[in-house]
This record gives sequence, C-alpha cells and structure tokens, in this order.
Amino acid sequence: MSTNDNGRFAEALQTALDGAVFNSTLRKNVGEGALDYEVYLKTGELLSLQTKLSALSAPDELLFQIVHQTQELWMKQLGFDAVVLVRAMDEGNLMGALAMLHRMFVTVRSLADQVRILQTMPPDVFQVVRRQLGNGSGLESPGYNRFHVAADAIRAAFSRWCERRSTKLVDIYLESEKNAETHRLAEALVDLDEAFQVWMVVHYMLVRRTIGVAKSVKALDGFPTVLLASRMTRPLFPELWDVRVEMTEAWKREGGYSPGAEREGEGASPPVHACAHAAALGSQGPYGGSHSGLRPAVREGEGEGPASTRSGTR
Repeated sequence: MSTNDNGRFAEALQTALDGAVFNSTLRKNVGEGALDYEVYLKTGELLSLQTKLSALSAPDELLFQIVHQTQELWMKQLGFDAVVLVRAMDEGNLMGALAMLHRMFVTVRSLADQVRILQTMPPDVFQVVRRQLGNGSGLESPGYNRFHVAADAIRAAFSRWCERRSTKLVDIYLESEKNAETHRLAEALVDLDEAFQVWMVVHYMLVRRTIGVAKSVKALDGFPTVLLASRMTRPLFPELWDVRVEMTEAWKREGGYSPGAEREGEGASPPVHACAHAAALGSQGPYGGSHSGLRPAVREGEGEGPASTRSGTR
C-alpha cells in the first residue's frame, strides 16, 4: 500500500493551524485577536515576531528563535524580581527575600531546560541557521547583560545586609545557628548562583554539540570556542564559594574518629565543633577587612583580556 500522499495531510494541518480555531465550549473563534485573552497578551503581535514559515532557512530556525525570545522574556522577569529582592534585603525582610530568591532560582533552572531543547538540533541544521545570525552572540543579549547588572546589585545588597549586622562572612558559616537568618539568605544566593552556572554549562554543551570546542573554531563574536569553558563557570557571588575554600584550608584532620573505631555513647557531641576553626581563620575573617568580607568582582574591561570576558557565545 502506498504511503505517498504528497504531504497533503501535513499541509492541511498547517493551514488549520494558521487560521482561527472554533472552541466548542466558548462557541467562539479563537485566534482572530478579538478575545480578551488575545487582546491582553497581544498574541497576534507576539506570534508574528518570528520569521514567516515560508522564509525559514531551515525548519529548526523557528525553534532557535522561539527559545531565545522566551529566554529574553524570562530574563526581563528576573530583572524585575531582582529589584524586589534588593528592596526586601535592604528592608531586612528575610522571608520576602527568600521567596523572591526561590522564584529566581526556579526561573533560572527553567532557562537551562529551555536551552536543552536546542540540543535536538542536528549540527548540520545548526550550521545552516547560523548563517542567518550575522556576528550575533549571547554577549549582545539585553537580558543577559541586564541580569549581570542585577546580580551585582544583589551582591551589594547582601554586603549591606552583613554590614548592618556586623557579621563577617566566615562567621555566617562557622556559626550558622547563631547567624541563622543570614546563613539561610547566603545559601539561597548560592542556590541561585549554582542554577546560573548550570545554565551556562548547558549552553556550553550546546556549543560543543553544534559547532564544536577548539582553538580553531571561532564563535560568531570572533572568540575561539575553547575559551568558553572557564567563562561559563564564573560565579555571580564568588565570595560565597571562596569562603568554603577558606574553611577547608583551615580544617584540621585531628579530633575525628578512625573508621571503625568505637564511639562514645549515642547522641554524643561531635569531637570537633565547627567553631574551633574560627581561630585558625583569624579575627579578620577570610578576606581580612570588612565585616562581610565581600570583594569586588572583576568585570569586563578591568584588567582582563577577551579570554576572561563573560560570554554567551553561540
């Protein structure tokens, strides 16, 4: 039996999708742009922002555009949430700050999942789509750049939070119960930062799957893709990661139990309390100065060459 229908069923479906759809519950046509939902969300304008199907360089170009357009929308939301977060932190509103950080964490995690959709594009198809992008790269993304501005503001707000409480960063972790609120806030910031780095690493793997990573392969912004690995793992809040290094460097092996050794009584206190490490770190905190121990991050153009520039290179 022949299965060659000359694509007429697929064409019929496309024609149906391009027009209005009758909703039997509403007893109205949906898709003409006249209903309240369509007017409020401007769906007619929104759905016309992509290249017309007849003009696509490859079918997957639509996927590429939709993923990146939705990422820009979510990054706009992240910027708005960051303003709310900074205000909550400056007002000392812990619960408000934690709620907003959780929302931002979930949002950034979803961005990584969206990038994974692009992994379904075969390399040969991406090479075709890539010709339509000019010199465009993630560095030109308004949302990406604004998100870093927002991250710097969040970082500064956390520094102010610590300074108001005369709390050194290392003490937040060595005495987490005493500094419970600030510890919760710091760890929520770490969650957000980790989600951001995962998003960047997923993007890096997308580059690796599509155009490859090598000194000889240049992204559209002109930089070799081999430089991406270090750039994609740069944290938003480096001091929150560095403090773990400081704690481990001051760690002492002595005082624990040997594997298999009999331990004194159930429920006994650990042989070494975390506070015992405070003296080893010194009274000045891990960075030896201010209460918070926060250091300014090195940004683009501040003594760094292109190899260390943040990039969302495609």
